[in-house]
Amino acid sequence: MSELRFSKDHEWVRFDGDVVTVGISDHAQTALGDVVFVELPEVGREVTAGEACAVVESVKAASDIYAPIAGRIVEVNAALTDNPGLVNAEPTGSGWFFRIEPKDPAEPGTLMDETAYAAFLETL
Repeated sequence: MSELRFSKDHEWVRFDGDVVTVGISDHAQTALGDVVFVELPEVGREVTAGEACAVVESVKAASDIYAPIAGRIVEVNAALTDNPGLVNAEPTGSGWFFRIEPKDPAEPGTLMDETAYAAFLETL
């Protein structure tokens, strides 16, 4: 997981060429429980860092998914519509939510690396 960066809202980002793939951390999916529904953002939507742009519902609760960086949504993971359980099965793999074209290509690098995120989780 060393190529992943994390936000304090438990989203992760991974650089995929000129875009950044976004999902939720294993910690977040565990806390949510079994995911039963995902509402994805609209492709083309401009988002700011920290803006709620997706929703995930589990058997326990509903939770907003926040854009960890500013940019434009260029792709969503349509597979989550039919199989929201991918979020639980592979939160840092095929359970990704959307891809963003960063407004500032350096911004994703300001997020926590895996070691810093693990230390952050210890404070919760």
